[in-house]
Amino acid sequence: MALDNRRLAELAAHDDFLQRHNGPSDDDVAAMLATLDLECLESLVERTVPADIRLGRALALDPPRSEAEALDYLKRLARQNKVFKSYIGQGYHDTHLPPVIQRNVLENPGWYTAYTPYQPEIAQGRLEGLLNFQQMVMDLTGMALANASLLDEATAAAEAMALCKRANRKAKSDAFFVAADVLPQTLDVVRTRAAYFGFELIVAPAEELADADVFGALLQYPGDGGRVHDLAPLLAGAAARGIMTCVAADIMSLVLLAEPGALGADIVVGSSQRFGVPMGYGGPHAAFFATTDKLKRSIPGRIIGVSKDARGNTALRMAMQTREQHIRREKATSNICTAQALLANIAGFYAVYHGAEGLRTIAGRIHRLTTILAQGLRARGVELAHDSWFDTLRLTGVDAGKIHGRAMTHEINLRYFGNGDVGVSLDETTTTHDLDTLFDVLLGEEHDLSVAALDERIVAEGTSGIPAACRRESEFLTHPTFRRYRSETEMLRYLKRLENKDLSLTHAMIPLGSCTMKLNATSEMIPITWPEFASVHPFAPKEQVAGYRQMIDELAAFLVEITGYDHISMQPNSGAQGEYAGLVAIRRYQAAIGEGHRDVCLIPSSAHGTNPASAAMAQMKVVVVECDELGNIDTDDLRAKAERHGDALSAIMITYPSTHGVFETNVREVCKIVHAHGGQVYIDGANMNAQVGLARPGDFGGDVSHLNLHKTFCIPHGGGGPGMGPIGVKAHLAPFVSNHVVTPIEGVHADCGAVSAAAFGSASILPISWAYIKMMGARGLTRATELAILNANYVARRLQAHYPVLYRGVNGTVAHECIIDIRPLKAASGISEEDIAKRLMDYGFHAPTMSFPVPGTLMVEPTESESRYEIDRFCDAMIAIREEVRKVENGVWPVDDNPLVRAPHTMADLMDDAWERPYSRELGAFPSEAVKAAKVWPAVNRVDNVLGDRQLVCSCPSIDTYRD
Repeated sequence: MALDNRRLAELAAHDDFLQRHNGPSDDDVAAMLATLDLECLESLVERTVPADIRLGRALALDPPRSEAEALDYLKRLARQNKVFKSYIGQGYHDTHLPPVIQRNVLENPGWYTAYTPYQPEIAQGRLEGLLNFQQMVMDLTGMALANASLLDEATAAAEAMALCKRANRKAKSDAFFVAADVLPQTLDVVRTRAAYFGFELIVAPAEELADADVFGALLQYPGDGGRVHDLAPLLAGAAARGIMTCVAADIMSLVLLAEPGALGADIVVGSSQRFGVPMGYGGPHAAFFATTDKLKRSIPGRIIGVSKDARGNTALRMAMQTREQHIRREKATSNICTAQALLANIAGFYAVYHGAEGLRTIAGRIHRLTTILAQGLRARGVELAHDSWFDTLRLTGVDAGKIHGRAMTHEINLRYFGNGDVGVSLDETTTTHDLDTLFDVLLGEEHDLSVAALDERIVAEGTSGIPAACRRESEFLTHPTFRRYRSETEMLRYLKRLENKDLSLTHAMIPLGSCTMKLNATSEMIPITWPEFASVHPFAPKEQVAGYRQMIDELAAFLVEITGYDHISMQPNSGAQGEYAGLVAIRRYQAAIGEGHRDVCLIPSSAHGTNPASAAMAQMKVVVVECDELGNIDTDDLRAKAERHGDALSAIMITYPSTHGVFETNVREVCKIVHAHGGQVYIDGANMNAQVGLARPGDFGGDVSHLNLHKTFCIPHGGGGPGMGPIGVKAHLAPFVSNHVVTPIEGVHADCGAVSAAAFGSASILPISWAYIKMMGARGLTRATELAILNANYVARRLQAHYPVLYRGVNGTVAHECIIDIRPLKAASGISEEDIAKRLMDYGFHAPTMSFPVPGTLMVEPTESESRYEIDRFCDAMIAIREEVRKVENGVWPVDDNPLVRAPHTMADLMDDAWERPYSRELGAFPSEAVKAAKVWPAVNRVDNVLGDRQLVCSCPSIDTYRD
């Protein structure tokens, strides 16, 4: 029978991308199934996924499109966006991303496909980039310590409020002061967080802090309307009264303004977006968070620290590196376990490339153009709301309607305040020609002002919008790293040197359980740097973002069909943020139906640390549900605790498949038990890669789930961020998800505050997930899930004779990951899971997830994107390592001197004049034929974690250290 054109196109698209995304060929699949004693994938799915939750039909998605077709369609959507010249400001500014950084970092899979640097020996490049970021933040803020980034400025401010409360133990007040000129989206997020911490917010002019009885305060610098205010007296007065202070600062302004640390701030937060990172309709952008030295053990997020390796050489690592370094489960005040590493690296490299001199030129030019604009407007009788400024002017007493009309004619976006004032924020892309146009827009074309004449007058009179008391006098970025790389040649080589120190998906499989390090296809990544997506302000008028909105709506519709939920909220910009947003939606819904007293959250003992931390942040009481000896939820214990807490039961949080990598057969029963007692069911979407096309959490009992788009839906991990964690909810919860004060969301109650700074989170990376789903189609997505399960079971079968596989389902299979138990080997040989993790580097691999969810184990997730060849290479390495462990067990090698405890091996090891080890140099560094063909060298020997935590150093070492 002849195929119609539609079917031919579907088949062509299927072949064009599906075979590129999935690793195993048909022959590989047959061979792997034979290893499992199975004849078809359907048999494996039947054994693995409980029959009562299987979807039983194909997903209702459009036929797949080829890469070319998907990009063409997406380009047509992008062209619907109108990229006006933006002067909105409000924490977001247009910027010039140096092409050498765009091409060699943002668009380079060597940077964007790497994982969080938990294994520092093969992550020294990213770690150095993040250390640069920390040093940049410390220098510009004048603070003693900075972390390696947070999600956005608003959530950083909310984290600062929580830190003020837990660090200020002397304060008896539960009130927190927020200056009235704090950015509105920041206040929105802080208000949400405060409500569930039980804090009272006092929002008032900054000067009223002097009379406030509060435990902490948040001030904006410069203020939302552009005012540059000397904060020193306010900060000093607050300190004298035992009030902790946080300053939300504009990073570019700090080049010219007195640093908040010198003014007396305890905490400084902000966004590094305008250091080369595109606006992207809201993100992703790296927030910064800096503190005084006394708060270094309490700072949220990741910190890059300086330590030593086994040879005594300087080595970098994540300090205080337990997986969630500051998360204390049900006692937590934060659930932040991620960062914006890729974006932080871009911002740090922007500072490296420009140096202090370049930043002074950029900031000075922005301020000078703003001053020209201010003086010209004043000369024509326009009143400014403030007599000081850095880059922002607020015009008062003007005809906003006429200005808006002229602005639209010139394709210009300004900021319009509710009282009729008009705001104008300049940035590094603003030119003198732009000023001519702005005068036409703000004054009408008959103004007869000359930018050149105004500039001459300003120079002659020494006019500045920065008060003398607020001018920066200290030096910054004095470290040699920020002085050395001025030519593109030198910068290119520096970026390449750092990239060469890291292992990413460009080198090898990264078999991390629960992290899903799958292909981030080049065609999916291409659109993120298109100007129509990258250059859009998050608060641009709705009529200018039709393409963005359609793409987001289509992606939401895809995810609704894939999950079985009724509505998707795109706002949460990390998985932890999604957890929090989902629980807050539950609490809002229960309050609305008169059940706000429900505050108990049941959480299995196997849960990830962010689950109880998120519950604690939502002001819920955590009750742990035990697991049985097979790692499954103990339904008897669940039933007893659900009955015990009865009317107080708010929700349960479960991960499915379970954290132990198994499809539990009782998931419907678990959901029914909780629903029977009036609770809601939160299903963590971390393991959604084992469900897509086979089962839908919204069908078998879930009320809400977050989806890690950086796992299942192909957004790359970026060396530790970005991520996206949108939530799917049932219809009854849809009106209670997060709204946004600047960009209201239809169908959501107006009083449902935001959880992220932008209404659609990190919108500029959503085309990645859109393209993945569009190119895979229903059958492609289902096939990917089947292959993820196949690959995991193939790994478990190949390794089971060498390592115990800790948990399996009732039919002896695992889901998309398996846990290898190292504890018996350690008891017999003294070799630990960490030794095996480090030895894998010598074989060219990143380690699996170590000691999570069970201490002393390795959790392996191969993903569907890995070929049988690469999976076999990994299994061969693990089997060879087991034989090495056996030699330690049998006394062939000493416990304290063998290739495992000495791992990883570096070039420096091979260059030793004397080799006094009981194994050869070749065995140490080249243990397999594959490694001999393509060696990934660890940049340093094993890093001393204890030293790094004991002597916390988070700034760039002397350049002599690198030279040595």
